[in-house]
Amino acid sequence: MSLILHIHTATENAWTSITKDNHVLKTLYNGSVKDHASFLQPAILALLKETSLSLKDFDAIAITGGPGSYTGLRVGMASAKGLCYASQKPLILLNTLEVLAAAAISGNSFTPPGNNDLFCPMIDARRMEVYTAQYDRQLRVVKEPAACILTESSFKDLLQHNPVFFFGNGSKKWQHICLSSNAYFMDTEITPEAMAGLAEREFLKGSFADLALCEPVYLKEFHTITKIY
Repeated sequence: MSLILHIHTATENAWTSITKDNHVLKTLYNGSVKDHASFLQPAILALLKETSLSLKDFDAIAITGGPGSYTGLRVGMASAKGLCYASQKPLILLNTLEVLAAAAISGNSFTPPGNNDLFCPMIDARRMEVYTAQYDRQLRVVKEPAACILTESSFKDLLQHNPVFFFGNGSKKWQHICLSSNAYFMDTEITPEAMAGLAEREFLKGSFADLALCEPVYLKEFHTITKIY
């Protein structure tokens, strides 16, 4: 039995939701990445009010901890840590790419090309770079999450032997240059249901993050441009 508060601010579409025993009770969404900071805390308060719950009622708080938007990750992590410290509840830290892959696998309406098909989530990292990883149909990691610069030869060896499903907001620029007939493209976003399933898995295992040491998974260094006047 678990009651979990979920926070997702890692991509352009953010939301916060409440799940009970892997069932989504209520979700509030925000579609502008620039507004995640102003959206999150009022949305959590609204969820608590609408469900007549308080922080002490929850068993854990779950968050997509990266990779993704630098600002979104910091907003989500700061809020989640603050809530966990205040309520003395454990934090479940999920990889954004794994949650995206879980959403794709559960929502895949394609007839599987074979038993060796793979799932490759892609999150836009600007220009021709993406954050990506590879999973099999059982959500086992085939290739660990990493930042990747896309070229026409990307995934060449993989696509020679495996049908691969690509999805996420970074997959569109790969679709423009991909020449392989073994590549399939899906319109998939992270869902509260997919996150709920993975959070429930981690909760049952007792796999919680260290509040003092955990931080967002950026996968690459953050760079800013200094204006010269």
